[in-house]
Amino acid sequence: MTQSTRLRRCHAGHLWQDDGWAREGIFGIDADGVVQAVEDGPAETLGTWVVPGMPNLHSHAFQRAMAGLAERRGKVDDSFWTWRETMYAFAASVGPDELKAIAAQLYVEMLKAGYTQVCEFHYLHHRPDGLPYAPPEAMSLALVEAAREAGIGLTLLPVLYMRGGFDGRPLGARQRRFGHEVDGYLRLLDTLRSYQDAGLRVGIALHSLRAVTEDALQVVLASELAQDGPIHIHVAEQIGEVQDCLSIRGARPVEWLLDHADVGARWCLVHATHLSEDETTRLARSGAVAGLCPTTEANLGDGLFPLAAYLDAGGTLGIGSDSHISISPVEELRWLEYGQRLATRHRNIAARHEGASVGQTLWRAALRGGAQAAAVPVGAVRPGCRADLLVLDDGSPLLASRDEASLLDSFIFAGNTPLVRDVMCGGRWVVREFRHHDEERIAQRYRATVRRLADRTAA
Repeated sequence: MTQSTRLRRCHAGHLWQDDGWAREGIFGIDADGVVQAVEDGPAETLGTWVVPGMPNLHSHAFQRAMAGLAERRGKVDDSFWTWRETMYAFAASVGPDELKAIAAQLYVEMLKAGYTQVCEFHYLHHRPDGLPYAPPEAMSLALVEAAREAGIGLTLLPVLYMRGGFDGRPLGARQRRFGHEVDGYLRLLDTLRSYQDAGLRVGIALHSLRAVTEDALQVVLASELAQDGPIHIHVAEQIGEVQDCLSIRGARPVEWLLDHADVGARWCLVHATHLSEDETTRLARSGAVAGLCPTTEANLGDGLFPLAAYLDAGGTLGIGSDSHISISPVEELRWLEYGQRLATRHRNIAARHEGASVGQTLWRAALRGGAQAAAVPVGAVRPGCRADLLVLDDGSPLLASRDEASLLDSFIFAGNTPLVRDVMCGGRWVVREFRHHDEERIAQRYRATVRRLADRTAA
């Protein structure tokens, strides 16, 4: 069989590469959905503007169905901690069937927005009373099935969640379904690794330093299962967390983690909002990814990441939609920049030298960091990477008369009209002309699921 019959030849008028736009880009896609190099020649035309799909490095899928339900003022000043109580109450009603329906709807929305890989930070393991499902991995498998149904790449990150605070208190009644001790957690990891395939990568998630004991952290990191694959952790999201860590462990959270673990390129530190200057520099030099979720961090009142100092130190970052009050890489990147502008009262913060494009800087950084955090070959259109592509709507007035210098800036900053026309994931078209191939059926099931959940909550 010749190369031409084995490979699907594709052409893009402008193709985004690591170092910018390439005109008249031609590449091949093999039968496994992987990009391959080809010589010039006849090819299928994809569109005028083609960019790699964006990895979403932080997701709690079940929270999509509660978006908008925690926006009513309570009796005390609302914060992350009061929002968490609403989330716990909602989580208690979600089982495997509900989780699959919610996640599939979420993943369709992600694909339509331009995300083609999702890192699922999954801690909803057991029944509400803390007893295991049969099989124990039932909730994890619901996410795997939802990702396959929607056609998105999945990095599944089962979470170790052991304690209710830095003081070692036991999990509360509404946290029991999250909990594992180390042996049970490692068994779950081992089981889930057996399901890995081209579309599924399984890594490790430590919920947070307040929820995982120091001894347990060391045992998990020393295990055979932790010797490859990604490692994610929530860290320094809230001022209260920083204060508790200082009080009990004698160090700030990121400082403590860098001192007690071999943090490197396999790690993703999610949020890392409250950093000292020294922590910012050390995190950047570690090679780990800062997992930033600007719309959720804004929604919860978390604070602002020190973006300029981190970029100046050579840090790696990616973006996630976390609680899914917004599902848009454009909005995450826009608000990553806008938060900095509001705090500093200056413009174009992410562009660190004269003439640099904010849009190109942020898109490039998030592709790179997201792929690293997901631990899969995505985020680029080059040989060996999975063929995840976004075709932008070259007929949109928002992109009229834009060239290579201004296209990504306009994509991110010119408005809220959807501009992702077609989406390919793993060499397969999953969105064409703004529509997912199975969105009506998945949406209908989601609507029925949310109605049931609302009835249960009301009862």
